[in-house]
Amino acid sequence: MTSRPPTLDKARVVGALLAQVQTELNGMEAVAEAARDEATSSETKAEGKYDTRATEASYLARGQAWRILELRKQVAWLSSDAPLQPLSEPVVQVGALVTTSGPRADLLFIAPVGGGRVDVDGHTVLVISPSSPLGEAMVELEAGDTFEVDSPRGLLDYTITSIW
Repeated sequence: MTSRPPTLDKARVVGALLAQVQTELNGMEAVAEAARDEATSSETKAEGKYDTRATEASYLARGQAWRILELRKQVAWLSSDAPLQPLSEPVVQVGALVTTSGPRADLLFIAPVGGGRVDVDGHTVLVISPSSPLGEAMVELEAGDTFEVDSPRGLLDYTITSIW
């Protein structure tokens, strides 16, 4: 493993991410409650064969329920000791903080569920999952390895500079 940003502590990253995900979860649960109420409201009842308000509200409620499930998984994982356990191998895997160089230099946290970013000690950490295009391209690679990611701008070349 190579060097990492000197002021960045993995425990602080996990703590900041947990706080952010918990806040998002609380907000999503409140919004989902309103969507469920809308989907089952007598005011949403179809007034004709082309009135799709109830159907649209139920689709919205279902999408929100899926996102809430993902957020709950993330909170459970971040609340456990798993994210702070030493890596089993010095490769990109769930629980790793990774720095890359390439078209942009990124600081990435690999989590079971990706999405979002958190600022910690002056560093922006992007949260990705192993199933994201970037995560999929670099899982199991070591510091110093290069990889390509297909993007709307074409193939982008990256190098893993550190893993911890």
